[in-house]
Amino acid sequence: MMITPGARRLPTVAFRALIAAAAVTGLVIDCAYGSVPVVLSFFTIWTNILVAITFALSAHRLQRREPDVAPFWRGGVLLFILITGLVFHLVLANPSSPFNVVEDLDKLSGAKAVSNQLLHTVTPIGAVLDFLLLTAPRTLRPRYAAQWLAYPLLYVVFALIRGALLSPDVPTRYTYPFIDAAQYGYARVALNAAVLGLVFYAIGLALVTADRHRPPRENRISSPAEGPLK
Repeated sequence: MMITPGARRLPTVAFRALIAAAAVTGLVIDCAYGSVPVVLSFFTIWTNILVAITFALSAHRLQRREPDVAPFWRGGVLLFILITGLVFHLVLANPSSPFNVVEDLDKLSGAKAVSNQLLHTVTPIGAVLDFLLLTAPRTLRPRYAAQWLAYPLLYVVFALIRGALLSPDVPTRYTYPFIDAAQYGYARVALNAAVLGLVFYAIGLALVTADRHRPPRENRISSPAEGPLK
């Protein structure tokens, strides 16, 4: 029996809606259990907001048979949430990392622990699976890898300005240890940011390369439209 495009569309719509729901659930929990202004100052939160918007909009458009979110935006959100997961697991939650916060993470329990996993593990894995299995291939361009760096650069500038304006006794003055200018100085923070920027650029190029070499498959039904995010 022939599987219609509509039947193939439904699992993709459901999967993307679940990713958006996971991001929203984690965001709501964090805001409910913490100070909203502080919560909204983290890169993880910024990026999961983008995940929630992008995947919900993509599911909505797919359901209505409208053009999908443009590849530039989908690829960028994938890179940003992948960065979120990698930095968390390889740097912040890694006991051997000089910037680890394992002691703080070990204190998480209940809903906060659930939120932590949703925002740092579930949404990155979901976004990668969507890219590999459900997204139309060969739509990302090499120039995107450099353009995507504007987002983490904007975040670093925001975090440093925020830290400079807050009192030194504020525990969350600097949101991540590797951009703590009070402890390491601006020169070391700039070096950390440059190294991370190069790594992010390399990951972006890797995504573009992987996208170019993925074979077309019938179950990938996202539109390859180049239109802007509307």
